[in-house]
Amino acid sequence: MHIIKNMIIKEFIQIRRDKRMLPIIFIVPIIQIIILGYAATLDIKNIGLLVCDLDKSTQSREFVNQFVNSGYFNIIDYVESVDDIDKYLDRSEVTLAIVLPRDFSKNVLSGKQSVIGLHADGADANTANISLSYATQIITKYSKNILIKKLASSQILAPRVTAEPRVWFNPDLRSANFMIPGVIALVLLIITMTLTSVSIVREKEIGTLEQLLVTPIKPYQFIIGKIAPFVLIGFLNIVLVLSIAVLWFNIPIKGSTSLLFFLSGLFIMTTLGLGIFVSTVSRTQQQAMVTAQFFVFFPFIFLSGFTFPIDNMPWIIQQVTYIIPLRYFLVIIRGIILKGAGLDILWQQALALVAFGVIILTFSIFRFRKVMK
Repeated sequence: MHIIKNMIIKEFIQIRRDKRMLPIIFIVPIIQIIILGYAATLDIKNIGLLVCDLDKSTQSREFVNQFVNSGYFNIIDYVESVDDIDKYLDRSEVTLAIVLPRDFSKNVLSGKQSVIGLHADGADANTANISLSYATQIITKYSKNILIKKLASSQILAPRVTAEPRVWFNPDLRSANFMIPGVIALVLLIITMTLTSVSIVREKEIGTLEQLLVTPIKPYQFIIGKIAPFVLIGFLNIVLVLSIAVLWFNIPIKGSTSLLFFLSGLFIMTTLGLGIFVSTVSRTQQQAMVTAQFFVFFPFIFLSGFTFPIDNMPWIIQQVTYIIPLRYFLVIIRGIILKGAGLDILWQQALALVAFGVIILTFSIFRFRKVMK
């Protein structure tokens, strides 16, 4: 126990002496949560709109105003001919172009069908789909309002069926409420895993690892002494990024913070194990960073459900996601923060994190002992 205590004290002294380490521990997480909190959003607004109004009537101008007032579209320009639309789409200056036919007002006033042309830039399929969806909703609402006015003026009573939507957990449908808990998990993964792997590899580079291993210290004592400070740093990072999420982004925490910290500890156990493993296959700190980035960070980001919905992936890839610990922690952190979920709901994900933590830590420590022999 005395040896482990001395190792922990030694590690804290090294962290304090390393001028690069303190900014990584405290400043980098703040920058990451703020930048990614704004950048990682599914909301699509300020869509560039091109208008080709061939009718140029009061009704057509009123129709175009529906797009402006929706808050989703910004009119970039007006063109006189449909042939002029191509150059705007080719240069990616607009995402959507609408074409109002010459007889638009005549058809509206006479109750005839009028076809609105929608030309979308499909290079970004997601943005194009959402833009077309917004436009379709606006057109449908406009058409419905005309129908209601005509029915009211003719004094004909028509049955009306209306929907009363209720949105649970995120009433304002802010994508930030969904994405920022994921960003918190990502920041925790990056910081704890990177610091652990770099810290151990640094001992190799400066030659102190070999010196330590010829002393009476045992490998498990060395490992505990190295990772214990980063467990504390991991929890400090959770407090830091959660505070920013609540105070800066106004993300409410609906569940138990104590449960969140406990289950975060299970995730930290996994990330520390991954950090130890990366250190065993890396000879330099730069190599450790590259290894972590390409073999851990990228797969975790793309296969955990953070970036892309798992249900949309091919079946074989969905099976691969089950071996990604971040998948389970995302369910946990979003469940606690957004839904107020308890352990009675999240026990399966918690059990998975326990299993991953034990397996990865055990394997990494075994490999470390083997490499150091």
